[in-house]
Amino acid sequence: MIPPSGSSPAKKGRFEKPVKRRNFLGFAAVGSFLASWGAGIIGALRLPIPSVYPEANPRFRIGRPDRFPVGSVTRIPGRNVWIFRDERGFYAISAVCTHLGCIVDRGEDHFKCPCHGSVFDEGGKVLSGPAPSPLPWLEIGLDPSGELIVDTQVAVPPGSRYAV
Repeated sequence: MIPPSGSSPAKKGRFEKPVKRRNFLGFAAVGSFLASWGAGIIGALRLPIPSVYPEANPRFRIGRPDRFPVGSVTRIPGRNVWIFRDERGFYAISAVCTHLGCIVDRGEDHFKCPCHGSVFDEGGKVLSGPAPSPLPWLEIGLDPSGELIVDTQVAVPPGSRYAV
């Protein structure tokens, strides 16, 4: 005896008509359209929110001159600058490699880029590696309150010092 159609739930899916190819492609097209609209709306809502925030002030105080003894080399925390003091005065050298912008580390008598191996001498001159130019020397001066100021946007000729 054959059960009437629709009485057995296990056999019901076996005899349904499959989704036609044309219907499937239509559903896929509508789904793609809705997904692209959703992505566009999300992008439009994110537009007023800045994704890049402005950098810190390029001019910053590093402290009073007596904070740096003669012969000292100091890395300023949070800034990519090395401050040197010798018997002739102060000078600042950028810690940003001129190859691809990595931050150089200081060794005994040289700077070394940890990313691509450029090596610079104490004055920032390229000794080896892919760096195309020396590390820039930065302007250093004194503000009215008696603190030293470094300006990372103003490069000075190598060998320039600020005498105190």
